[in-house]
Amino acid sequence: MKGMVGLVTGGASGLGRATVERLVQSGASAVIVDLPSSDGQAVAASLGNRCAFAPADVTSEAEVRSAVSLAKEKFGKLDLAVNCAGIAVAVKTYNFKKDLPHSLEDFQRVINVNIAGSFNVIRLAAGEMGKNEPDPDGHRGCIINTASVAAFDGQVGQAAYSASKGGIVGMTLPIARDLAPMGIRVITIAPGLFSTPLLASLPEKVRSFLARQVPFPSRLGDPAEFAHLVTCLVENPMINGEVIRLDGAIRMQP
Repeated sequence: MKGMVGLVTGGASGLGRATVERLVQSGASAVIVDLPSSDGQAVAASLGNRCAFAPADVTSEAEVRSAVSLAKEKFGKLDLAVNCAGIAVAVKTYNFKKDLPHSLEDFQRVINVNIAGSFNVIRLAAGEMGKNEPDPDGHRGCIINTASVAAFDGQVGQAAYSASKGGIVGMTLPIARDLAPMGIRVITIAPGLFSTPLLASLPEKVRSFLARQVPFPSRLGDPAEFAHLVTCLVENPMINGEVIRLDGAIRMQP
């Protein structure tokens, strides 16, 4: 990891922040890509001169191009992109009590941020990685996406979220095949229940219940464990075009 340069979307909190912290601790440099309203600037400042903040919405071509350019200008190259930015809604397909269908606008927004936003970062980061000199194995870069176990075990109210994460799973292999001639790997992590700011906002009783659903270890995942897998994937050049569940063997109930 030492000397590598990574770009992490959603890097100001949760899984993304843990990834940024591990990259910097491992001797790499990192660009945090997150919304202007996030804590990205403060997080970057706390991690020193090998970390920078690029305020951006992942669905904006211009803003993501600017973030990729910042990595190149400040650190000289781009070796790794980690997509952690994402949003969710919890709404049933049709609320029969209120005679109300799921908002199409909300569905499209989740799809746009989670699928199109991830793809936007992938395509622009790949262009920069393609300029790197290949290592002896022909390797130029690595892209890691974040799906969810909801891609496989979607629960009630998760139509939009599950569809978006299923899209990320579905595009992993074709993009890995697209970029293989340039020596750029593409891998997806599908996390289970992790102790992120979203879950932290739930009552303790709810969090304890969720933790007990995980077979082993019977607890919520630590974002540092997600970050650990990111570095493991970067360091193992044979892992490519794969989706890896990181979930303590959980299979979500309806």
